[in-house]
Amino acid sequence: MALIRSYRLTPWLPLLIVGASLGYAVTVVTRLPWWTLFPIAALWLTLGLKLRWGAPQRERYKPVWPWSLVPLSLLGIYVYLADSFGNVDLGAVFFHLQAGMTDHGGGGKMVIAALYVLTMLALLISITWMARRDPRWRLTERFFALALLAINPLLYGLGQRSAAIVTDDGEWLDRRYVAPPTAMRSDDPPNLLLMYLESLERTYSSDIFGDAYADLEALGERGWVFEGVRQMDNTGWTMAGMIASQCGVPLMPAGLLHDTQFEPLTQVVPGVNCLGDVLAGQGYRLSYLGGASSQFAGKGLFYNGHQFQTVKGKEDWLAKLDDQQYVNSWGVYDDTLYSETEREIRRLENEDDGPWAVVNLSLAGHSPHGFPSQTCIDRQGDFDGQDILFSVKCSAWQARDLIERLEAEGLLDNTLVVLQSDHLTMRVPVWDQLTALDRDNTLIMLGDGLEPRRIRRNATMLDVFPTLLEAMGMTLDEHRAGLGVSLLGDRSTLTETHGLDVLNERLREETALQHRLWEGLAPQRQNATPSPTEQVVETPSDAPLEVENVSR
Repeated sequence: MALIRSYRLTPWLPLLIVGASLGYAVTVVTRLPWWTLFPIAALWLTLGLKLRWGAPQRERYKPVWPWSLVPLSLLGIYVYLADSFGNVDLGAVFFHLQAGMTDHGGGGKMVIAALYVLTMLALLISITWMARRDPRWRLTERFFALALLAINPLLYGLGQRSAAIVTDDGEWLDRRYVAPPTAMRSDDPPNLLLMYLESLERTYSSDIFGDAYADLEALGERGWVFEGVRQMDNTGWTMAGMIASQCGVPLMPAGLLHDTQFEPLTQVVPGVNCLGDVLAGQGYRLSYLGGASSQFAGKGLFYNGHQFQTVKGKEDWLAKLDDQQYVNSWGVYDDTLYSETEREIRRLENEDDGPWAVVNLSLAGHSPHGFPSQTCIDRQGDFDGQDILFSVKCSAWQARDLIERLEAEGLLDNTLVVLQSDHLTMRVPVWDQLTALDRDNTLIMLGDGLEPRRIRRNATMLDVFPTLLEAMGMTLDEHRAGLGVSLLGDRSTLTETHGLDVLNERLREETALQHRLWEGLAPQRQNATPSPTEQVVETPSDAPLEVENVSR
């Protein structure tokens, strides 16, 4: 009882909890170093004790429930997401909830989430304690609650998406959509090896990261290197990056458009033709191989639904492992994946039954610290479990090693090899250095007749799709497919014409493109053709075919 009475009469503990929580939140949402939480907490505690917060001279206890408890909880969710992933993307949250998170590799994040919950409980208890014992807190925390609601980016994002329902023009992007072509120029179309390097953005080529990216730089000297491939909204996680670069559209989650909102998705973007659909129409044999589970985030649904005949992930590799313990929290290591990739390409080559396309997705560069394989550890030395640059170097080297092994066997003759990051990396130990730079994605193409060339364009992952099709010999109308523009042509991309901020703003207002993506899972969309009494007015720069010549 004495201890309880002591706590009730002592405000320093709740003040310390509030101050430490405030300091930590500030370091997460800003670029301040982590240690600044201590002076922030100390300043808060000093100010609180000096002003006798929680212990006024005339204390009047009142059993109230503070208004700020719910706003604080919502802000806590945002801070957790920002701390875990860097940039908070509501689209990613909604999509993963609906597409499924079976066999996710975020076991460590579950522990962190539990600690966050405990911290939030302590914070809410502290705020309640202060409000019940200090009338000044009871008065001011009401205004504090309103301020918390106003500054919470989560609620701001939800408000923007809700506003899209009643926007005057919710089909700005949809009017610019161009279906991909089906005609090949060549009688001997090339094979395709498309390697997604998890989170391995081109920004790592900066000198401040040493030689972590050196092996990809060496590969780039032999082919085409694309610079300036930015990240627009709804393309910043693995499935979104894949869909953007293979379908030319941002991944707008089905959300409430899904007829059965509380059931998992059965298809992923069924309303648009993607790389698999185009290549299947040309007689390609298609394979997707991933180190993580193909059931996670709808990867299997996407590839099976877009005509890939072979779709394999962690669950397919485990039974083949000589050492069943040689796995990480997400799946198999990249040396295992690349051995299976080599085996798959050899199988396809031996069948000699038309061109093939193999897509794979690595794991080594996954945030926050990566998953370097034992092959890399044998080559690079011990991994401390924290150094993401160790993992980046491992990922780059293993990709180069696979390509060189396949080339030595002649398995990449008449093959276009594409190496690209699936998205910019999420929060990692070098986050502050990365975010201080001008960030862009990796995109490298190698193949017969591709002379070394650097192409710098203001582009997004949407533009990878038509660029890939043209590099494979397909003829594109105006160099366009999906919402993208080929970086090999002379037409302006949407980013060059309008800017990335405008694209992101239009995306938040868009409804028609969302209906297009989920055609069949969403209610029938209204006819976009205006009636005789209606007129759609656009400025010349807004016209659907506003792409312009790009001077070189």
